[in-house]
Amino acid sequence: MASTSAEIIAFLLTISGWVLVSSTLPTDYWKVSTIDGTVITTATFWANLWKTCVTDSTGVSNCKDFPSMLALDGYIQACRGLMISAVCLGFFGAVFGLVGMKCTKVGGSDQTKAKIACLSGLIFILSGLCSMTSCSLYANRITSEFFDPSFVAQKYELGAALFIGWAGASLCIIGGIIFCFSIAENSNAARRGYAYNGATSVMSSRTKVHNSVPDKSPPKHFDKNAYV
Repeated sequence: MASTSAEIIAFLLTISGWVLVSSTLPTDYWKVSTIDGTVITTATFWANLWKTCVTDSTGVSNCKDFPSMLALDGYIQACRGLMISAVCLGFFGAVFGLVGMKCTKVGGSDQTKAKIACLSGLIFILSGLCSMTSCSLYANRITSEFFDPSFVAQKYELGAALFIGWAGASLCIIGGIIFCFSIAENSNAARRGYAYNGATSVMSSRTKVHNSVPDKSPPKHFDKNAYV
């Protein structure tokens, strides 16, 4: 029962993390223009992995998609690939997680389901690492430009999408680790069951042997004076 509850908790954590990671891809605010050192702000610049936009003081936004994938900076291409990989891995991890959980009726024996659940945990951990690496790489570029005194172009600050991605990656990693522990719990339970069955079989065999041996001792005859 404890193992089943742990698997349910792990599945909820990983699915929540996968949803958060998936939501970062269409999120607009990966980076937002800083207002540090400015007195009057007439426009706000922001960007994500697919476009860059500007919002004026009246609230009207004008966006421009990145014209060419090959002309993009290397870190944006790397972040795109890592985030798409994280989403795809999370999908396959969810499928294997459903099959490997003990509360489902598919997947075979308990040992087979434990191995599938462990595989799901490894996939979710890899998905979380991809998302964590992507968000950290993007954030490193923002912070390096922000604290570079020789950088004179528009400086940005960390957007909300990065924090959502970090949170989702953490949930995926934590849930994946819990899934991986399910195979260890299953092996320990199998060892305890084997030892118990072995002891039972030995006792039962001894009982059978004892019962199968006929009593060859001569009958006892008591004299009538023995009852006096």
